[in-house]
Amino acid sequence: MTKFPLKKLLIANRGEVACRILQSCRELGIRTVAVYAQPDADALFVREADEAVALEGSSATDTYLNAEKILEAAARSGAQALHPGYGFLSENAEFAKAVQAAGLVWIGPSPESIAAMGSKARARAIAQEAGVPVVPGLSEDGHSEMALLEAAKEVGLPVLLKASAGGGGKGMRVVEDEAEFTEALQATRREARSAFGDDHLVLEKYIANPRHIEVQVLADHHGNAVHLFERECSIQRRHQKVLEESPSPALDARTRGAITQAAVTLARAVNYSNAGTVEFLWDESGHFYFLEMNTRLQVEHPVSEWVTGQDLVALQLQVAAGEPLPFVQDDLSQRGHAIEVRVYAEDPALQFAPQTGTLQVLKLAQGPGVRWDSGVERGSAITPHYDPLLAKLIVYGADRPAALRRLQQALRATVILGINTNLDFLQDVVGHPAFLQGKTTTGFIDEHFADWKPASPEALEWAALAAFEI
Repeated sequence: MTKFPLKKLLIANRGEVACRILQSCRELGIRTVAVYAQPDADALFVREADEAVALEGSSATDTYLNAEKILEAAARSGAQALHPGYGFLSENAEFAKAVQAAGLVWIGPSPESIAAMGSKARARAIAQEAGVPVVPGLSEDGHSEMALLEAAKEVGLPVLLKASAGGGGKGMRVVEDEAEFTEALQATRREARSAFGDDHLVLEKYIANPRHIEVQVLADHHGNAVHLFERECSIQRRHQKVLEESPSPALDARTRGAITQAAVTLARAVNYSNAGTVEFLWDESGHFYFLEMNTRLQVEHPVSEWVTGQDLVALQLQVAAGEPLPFVQDDLSQRGHAIEVRVYAEDPALQFAPQTGTLQVLKLAQGPGVRWDSGVERGSAITPHYDPLLAKLIVYGADRPAALRRLQQALRATVILGINTNLDFLQDVVGHPAFLQGKTTTGFIDEHFADWKPASPEALEWAALAAFEI
């Protein structure tokens, strides 16, 4: 491909993902249009875009979640295509339809694929029909409360109740006792209705101490579908990921082959195109079960980029422009080891409460095998309006021990002052003996860091000064 067909793209997102998309667009010669809410008027992604259009308002609901305002901005700017990033409207099938109806190229899968995978109940049924293993359980659709209770008894308590339209760890509850079932069902239904406007639930057998393993898939409009191997995302707080790595330290070659093939099978079952991620739970006996599919670019996509040598955002753009994938499965290999940690403006000692303030000092570690995906800079204001993710630190090494040494060194050398972050917490996580041995499950933080407290303020201050070389 000598001349890229898309000339101008609107990024319907903010922060570090907007900066990441900008990077690939620049390399492909695509002009970019940023949209921004009032608190983001001076943000890095706004300045780096070729053009910027203000969205009146401050809240996410009034701006980045307002489809009408975003489409108006696209029309005014003359953009040919729209990239939704992740979060906000990225998995909204109706928005994808509206983008296409406006004559824009949607950088993502078809609205039909988004809708099919957007319902956990429907996705579960599609996976079962395709022969992809699912957790024993039952969808609430068409079933009474009594039927769900009977299903819980059949699969055996404890069970997990979760919103069919859910995501991000919201609308989920573990039920360990039959006497608690009705109350838990009603409470989870209320949470689901409040968070997603849909109170349908899925009941599944609760798998204790699982690993969370996901597979990056990519497909074009010409019938080609591949995987870019797996990522392990077991280190989580409140069902939200904190650290991701590839390869998973748990999988052998046989299991890796089976789980990656299952992901491609599911993608083909919904005629998938563009980038997506199929998520699985992996239990202590070595079995894996389909969890859900994220029909968008993932926060942790840099991990897959580094071990495969591919630019996933550029590939998204090429596929959306009608180009075939430039490789087949046998052309892809998994080389070395990559680990990503998410640097949040939050206080891990206060149940990871989001923090606000101004970044007075920002010194990000540099060096071979170190990458930062960031949307902030010194002087950036961190407001309560949006997700507290500041940046992602991604490191690469020849193997897991080498990557871990590089990660530990980079975390020690990074200084962020003016706002509380999880940097010191991340240092403790990646230095824990269980993590160093690859013994990670989704309960890792609850098990090892439930009562975590930072070092004394004086020790943290001296460490920061030493790292900042003052």
